[in-house]
Amino acid sequence: QVQLVESGGGSVQAGGSLRLSCAASGSPYSNYYMGWFRQAAGKEREGVAVITNDGSRRYADSVKGRFTISKDNAKNTLYLQMNSLKPEDTAMYYCAATSSKLWPAPLSRNSYSYWGQGTQVTVSS
Repeated sequence: QVQLVESGGGSVQAGGSLRLSCAASGSPYSNYYMGWFRQAAGKEREGVAVITNDGSRRYADSVKGRFTISKDNAKNTLYLQMNSLKPEDTAMYYCAATSSKLWPAPLSRNSYSYWGQGTQVTVSS
């Protein structure tokens, strides 16, 4: 199993940037695909970005060109750099892990077994 703890959320004006972090502990971090998800009030949880154990990336269309997912295997930490933020990016952001090795890497929440507690991102206009 792997335990996940997110940090880095906050409030920012539209056009600003934030970097989220997700610290992993437990099973070897490199065994998993790691993803970022978000859930806005009253909406379903949606996939934002995923990175495979060999570093391949996949993004939701809504964040392509603005968000970058990365990881530091030595630190067992996942990151999400968010630039050009929009009010519609406001949500609780979660990191997640899956032992799936499918390609394309899944952006469906149903594919992920391990979840963090979330960190809130609020973007004001």
